[in-house]
Amino acid sequence: MTGLILAIDTATPAVTAAVVRRSGGELTVLGERVTVDARAHAERLTPNVLAALADAGVRMGDLEAVVIGCGPGPFTGLRVGMASAAAYGHALGVPVHGVCSLDAIGGGTDGEVLVVTDARRREVYWARYRDGVRIEGPAVNAPADVPGAEEALTRAPQYPTALGLVRAVPDWTATPEPLVPLYLRRPDAKPRAEQPRP
Repeated sequence: MTGLILAIDTATPAVTAAVVRRSGGELTVLGERVTVDARAHAERLTPNVLAALADAGVRMGDLEAVVIGCGPGPFTGLRVGMASAAAYGHALGVPVHGVCSLDAIGGGTDGEVLVVTDARRREVYWARYRDGVRIEGPAVNAPADVPGAEEALTRAPQYPTALGLVRAVPDWTATPEPLVPLYLRRPDAKPRAEQPRP
């Protein structure tokens, strides 16, 4: 597939939206907006998408595919990004490809690499890669339970990039699988206990 791709990720504190041109295996970012704010996914995603389109000098109707990071990540952030991606795909009649957000970071690496993102609650989301291929994970654990995670957390934060998201699509010729969020743990909200009957 060649054409213009909208790449979105809301699995981390970075609210990412970009327009990427894919042509003959070459990828070019034409416009990208990233806002780092863990509480602003809903507020910033659509403005970032519109700004990325404007920066790229293209219209929404010019897009030929959408790529969305499916996590792992927190419930609210993932829900915002995935619902938006599905809506764009439906409205435009274009395929929506879901990818593991950690693959967008670890997919272009060499050697043995541990990718770690903050899962809050003193936990991390993580996956291990060998020459860009995921060999373990994704999973969520305390940093002490993941060898190398504490060292990884001391480095500068890494977030999925537009190019990483697009590169993480395994097969552009295949029909995309249904979008499945990688929450990796139960939601915080719990159903209200039934009241005892008199």
